[in-house]
Amino acid sequence: MPAPAETSESARLREPAPSAEPDPSHEPDLRHHGDAEVRDTDGGLTGLPDLTDLTDLAVNVRAGTPPDWLKARIAASLDGLAAYPDGRAARRAVAVRHGLPVERVLLTSGAAEAFVLIARAVRARRPVVVHPQFTEPEAALRDAGHEVERVLLSERDGFRLDPAAVPEDADLVIVGNPTNPTSVLHPAGALARLARPGRTLVVDEAFMDAVPGERASLAGRTDLPGLVVLRSLTKTWGLAGLRIGYVLAAPGTVAALERAQPLWPVSGPALAAAEACCEPAALAEAAAAAGKTAGDRAHLLARLGEFPAIRAVGPAEGPFVLIRLPRAAEVRAGLRARGFAARRGDTFPGLGRDWLRLAVRDRATTDRFVAALAEVLAEHGLAG
Repeated sequence: MPAPAETSESARLREPAPSAEPDPSHEPDLRHHGDAEVRDTDGGLTGLPDLTDLTDLAVNVRAGTPPDWLKARIAASLDGLAAYPDGRAARRAVAVRHGLPVERVLLTSGAAEAFVLIARAVRARRPVVVHPQFTEPEAALRDAGHEVERVLLSERDGFRLDPAAVPEDADLVIVGNPTNPTSVLHPAGALARLARPGRTLVVDEAFMDAVPGERASLAGRTDLPGLVVLRSLTKTWGLAGLRIGYVLAAPGTVAALERAQPLWPVSGPALAAAEACCEPAALAEAAAAAGKTAGDRAHLLARLGEFPAIRAVGPAEGPFVLIRLPRAAEVRAGLRARGFAARRGDTFPGLGRDWLRLAVRDRATTDRFVAALAEVLAEHGLAG
């Protein structure tokens, strides 16, 4: 389903806010993630009532998932729990889904496990992580003893990647596409220019199936040296609690990562889910969901355009948007008091305390959120 035509307000949101460099004294909490925002303690906000019925705009898992047919497939797999997991069928299904030989597929306990495997198995003298992005890659590298260099993309450039910004001698480069939290989709050609012999290029495509047509994906490429593509099935299908993802890479890289895994790393129910989510009907459902998300995102951006104090990074292509506004922490607390959880942005390297990330939800939910947001902004003198 095509997205609605862009309004003048949403067009305005494409313009980056006046540049403000992040505070160099601020070291982000790399282990903070959106799920902390919907817990009773909210991962840092204090003095607020415990709320267990928050409308979740902090976690980027598609609402209303997993669908009933997928729950049924997972439930049916429970009869086989006495057997050790056998991932061959699921691995073949992923390979077919991407038109790749099975030797180029590794199933993982969520895409996040892949970052740990890469940190342990890939020998790198100069690892580089392109930020702002998902923080687990850097955390995993540091835990494994690597000294990590950051390439910080600029708000001035709309957080778009210039391949020349990556050091020529970096032998491990990690970048997200579309990038969490900026929602920027980097062109496939720009990412391909980062690939070269002697370098491992890791592209985190955890949200690529939320992009209509999956344009800019490198998942099916076998011609780029050192390319490693990571995929997640937890976002679109609501399987964060089940943990299932996969790696697409050259057979030698897959074998090296597999040696770093424990035995039977992916459970039987997760394997059943992986196989089911690669079937043609599931791919068609995911494509339809991506189209709906694009329309719902356009509606969210248009509504955010009603507030002069808010700037959104654009064009946004993921199932979330990144916004900048004054007194973001106070606004986040006010939203939580009104039943809405938003993701703080200051835990991402390259961002500061005036950023929030919002998951895209259906239009009715967005309209309720905007009404609450208007109240909070008015309380802080930011509505006009």
